[in-house]
Amino acid sequence: MVEEKNGLSEETKVEFDLGARLRYLRQRHQLTMRELAKKSDLAINTLSMIENGKTSPSISTIQQISQALDVPLVSFFETHSARRRIVHVRAGDRPKVNLGSTLLEQLGKELVDSEIQPFVVTLDPGVKSGKKPIIHTGHEFVYCLSGQIQYTIEDENYLLNPGDSLVFESPLSHHWQNVSKQVSQFILVLCPSDDHDTPVEIHFPLE
Repeated sequence: MVEEKNGLSEETKVEFDLGARLRYLRQRHQLTMRELAKKSDLAINTLSMIENGKTSPSISTIQQISQALDVPLVSFFETHSARRRIVHVRAGDRPKVNLGSTLLEQLGKELVDSEIQPFVVTLDPGVKSGKKPIIHTGHEFVYCLSGQIQYTIEDENYLLNPGDSLVFESPLSHHWQNVSKQVSQFILVLCPSDDHDTPVEIHFPLE
């Protein structure tokens, strides 16, 4: 069993290389560091430190960058390798982004034309979604792995213990929270029906 220290376990501290991914996306959009800084309203020094792996950006910083590049947040999980029709992801190979008190691990990296966005979400005690209710297209699947996750859908509470699950229509107003006193983990599968929908950004909004 992995020992937990100050919230997320030591094992889950491993992060996806956000710096390399940012550099790739910036260059793909043919932007200089100065141009991206102006578009994102971030300091050049901040972007440089991220690209060189000298700092871990917050969720708000990642979203500022994704909005400036006009790419979805999930773009930071993708790799340079060819996209595939079959994806086998070993436990130690999941692309991970640490958002402070929340860890996202992508389970469907490089899947061609995927309408399914599967993640393992790890939350520190008390962590919850933003102040605004979550509403997006398609369907959502939730499976509690550990701890206790409470989903509130249309003002009705659903407490999920390990092994419990939820499937519901995503246009129904919802939000979630880790209501246990320990780190909680769940599988989140987002299935938007609109290609332009951004459910990841809606679930993990700017603070």
